[in-house]
Amino acid sequence: MTIERHETAARMSKIVIHNHTAYLCGQVAEDRSANISQQTRTMLDKVSDLLFSVGSSPEKILSATIYLKDMALFSEMNAVWDSWVPEGHAPARACVEAAMASPELLVEISVIAATD
Repeated sequence: MTIERHETAARMSKIVIHNHTAYLCGQVAEDRSANISQQTRTMLDKVSDLLFSVGSSPEKILSATIYLKDMALFSEMNAVWDSWVPEGHAPARACVEAAMASPELLVEISVIAATD
């Protein structure tokens, strides 16, 4: 059994790969002062970059869990999500309201994806 860990620090790895499956740690926005649309956009850009770095892509996402600071942001987040998800490749997804690690964060995502 081979387990690969990428960008590993004391607390976590950004990506763990096992059996051709990539598990990404929670991703958040680059600019924590931005609105929900911009936070979602930059968060998803980070997801894409991490997936591409291990031979995967948004088309190969199996599951996504989205954490929102407030469900009132749901429709604005979904507008960005819907334009980002490749047509015909929507993953299994859950979206929940959660207390965030930093008060300015509005959204976080955790992703599991297939790799080549």
